[in-house]
Amino acid sequence: MRKNFALVMIVIFGLLVPYGAQSLAAQATGSAERTRWAMEAANVKIVRDDWGIAHVNGNTDADAVFGMIYAQAEDDFNRVETNYLNAMGRLAEAEGEDKVYRDLRMKMFIDPEELKKDYAASPEWLRKLMDAFADGLNFYLSKHPAVKPRVIQHFEPWMALSFTEGSIGGDIERVDLKKLESFYGSPDKAAALPTETEAEPGGSNGIAIAPSNTTDHHALLLINPHTSFFFRSELQMVSGEGLDAYGAVTWGQFFVYQGFNPRVGWMHTSSGVDAVDEYLETVHRKDEHYYYKYADGERPVIEKRITVPYKTAHGMAEKKFVAYYTHHGPVIRDQEGKWVAIRLMQEPVKALMQSYLRTKANDYKQYLQTMELEANSSNNTVYADADGHIAYFHGNYIPRRDTHFDFTKPVDGSDPATEWNGLLTVDQSPHLLDPKSGYLFNVNDSPWNGAGESSLRREDYPAYVETGGESARGIHAMRLLQGRKDFTLDGLMAAAYDSYLPWFIKPLSALMNAWAKLPANSEMKVALGGQIAVLQKWDLRWGVDSVATSLAVFWGLEIAKAGHTAAYEEQFSAPALPGDVALKALATASEKLTADFGTWQIPWGQINRFQRLTGDIVQRFDDAKPSTPVGFTYSAWGSLASFGARPYTASETGRATGTKKWYGTGGNSFVAVVEFADKVHARAVIAGGESGHPASRHFKDQVGRYSTGDLREVYFYPEQLKGHTEREYHPGGL
Repeated sequence: MRKNFALVMIVIFGLLVPYGAQSLAAQATGSAERTRWAMEAANVKIVRDDWGIAHVNGNTDADAVFGMIYAQAEDDFNRVETNYLNAMGRLAEAEGEDKVYRDLRMKMFIDPEELKKDYAASPEWLRKLMDAFADGLNFYLSKHPAVKPRVIQHFEPWMALSFTEGSIGGDIERVDLKKLESFYGSPDKAAALPTETEAEPGGSNGIAIAPSNTTDHHALLLINPHTSFFFRSELQMVSGEGLDAYGAVTWGQFFVYQGFNPRVGWMHTSSGVDAVDEYLETVHRKDEHYYYKYADGERPVIEKRITVPYKTAHGMAEKKFVAYYTHHGPVIRDQEGKWVAIRLMQEPVKALMQSYLRTKANDYKQYLQTMELEANSSNNTVYADADGHIAYFHGNYIPRRDTHFDFTKPVDGSDPATEWNGLLTVDQSPHLLDPKSGYLFNVNDSPWNGAGESSLRREDYPAYVETGGESARGIHAMRLLQGRKDFTLDGLMAAAYDSYLPWFIKPLSALMNAWAKLPANSEMKVALGGQIAVLQKWDLRWGVDSVATSLAVFWGLEIAKAGHTAAYEEQFSAPALPGDVALKALATASEKLTADFGTWQIPWGQINRFQRLTGDIVQRFDDAKPSTPVGFTYSAWGSLASFGARPYTASETGRATGTKKWYGTGGNSFVAVVEFADKVHARAVIAGGESGHPASRHFKDQVGRYSTGDLREVYFYPEQLKGHTEREYHPGGL
């Protein structure tokens, strides 16, 4: 069977926004809209503290949304707009033809006409928030004519429904772009596409400590997402309708994604739950249409025409596709003569409701009610509150399936037995409240070890609820939490930056055994004597002054390249490491260190660096310009604090040479420790600084604290802002 490739047509039709017409949307805006914006702005007060963090106060929740989205636009409008370009499949309109298939992928799931209907059918309270979201951004653009959007000249309320998932990559991004282009476009061009990198470098950490394990008998929470740097804003939003939430907000969204209010805190970690399924569809062509087998009959393949505009040097062009759908979902590739359709959660209204409502929960019961919306498909949740409860919720959207099938692989789409049978309830999903151990954690591992002796049991749940295993970070977390009854806020902060690297335990043992067996006059024994001496004395802890950390990390990477452990997949089940491989990897690592830095005896902080030169989303790095040493490592080695760094090639730096030093782009992005006492007490830090503008003093004013784990005080209450207020104003300066 030969499939009918999609019709691809390029039409050059000139620039969408001609020179001189950038303010067309503003000119068309009626006086009634401007009056409404001014009234909303008058109901909002923004207080910027001495770190540039926005504390937004509004009369109503909608007022708070208006103000917080305005504040986000002030800090980094480019990131706000870019997130919506990506979410709506419009990135190619700004960045060109190489983003066409990325946009096609999004447009196969995100249909503006459907979202407009969803908006119209949403509860009134949610529509008001979406209206305020659009108003806040449009008001910002009207007040800042020098800011030129790349594509979106005017925001519409329904757009908020295109981006309801606060994670850095949603379920849609699981669709392989190479295979999508091979199916719908050019197989030859698809083969040349670069492989997409893992979006979340090393995952995230959530830890909750019960009052029984703390000195002051208050629940504690660690919030530590690992994402690309500068992916989220930090702010507070308060209203006269009971809203008072603080934390990390993904640029462009109007809810606190990971954070806390006076009584409740929540941290999300990427889940190993299987919430996305692929179906093998048996397709044939008849009478100029496609049909697919289902049960004892057949059904017509649905065809949908999708146009993807893209930017060229000569103006705008577009490609047209015919996308195919079965009742399972869009067709994303072929496999062994069959088409593959994908099914995933598509509940934008419920997802947005859940994301917002949980920020207003005042206790465990109210938070549980938001979980019962079952619209958080990709995240686990670690929870703590002022009543002393701690809890773990597994991925919140789990289809109920027939366990005779292996849903980790594509299943037969023609067999009705492979259909979903509703969703598992919260009670039927992995869920733990107040474990006797007095602690719980998740570091993207399976939950089966997340509370010590009180952990959930794998055998109590279907296999598809969790596809992951155990990592070096999990081993590290258990080591820190078991048996301790003396936690304080500072103690939890110290645990978040504990420098132990347990991944190296087994490989180092293999290395030392292999070294001991070498003949005394062996050439390798002579060459590696100094390195072995350093590693024998090493306490397996990272540090900026540690030569052993440099040597160990370079050595570990060589082991991974040799295929003897899945370091980048964070599996702590490393097989026995052959001695010859361990020794050869150490020799190669030493040679690379010497080639790049003149000696293998170089402290880790001279290699591992934080640098922020521009506000560009894709960063450029330069060894000749200032940077800051960072002690913690990539989390694969077991470090809870994560810093995903590497050297960069000349093409990546945009200069004649690349870098020798390693620069971080992901890992710890927002870190907060929270104590739920009579009044909530928190400390926090973000990567670099709050502002995306290099001219701002808040562009990189937190680098020193970030690199050392010295979290600053959070000014949660108005009295805490006294003496720490930089500016107080209404949006637009009204």
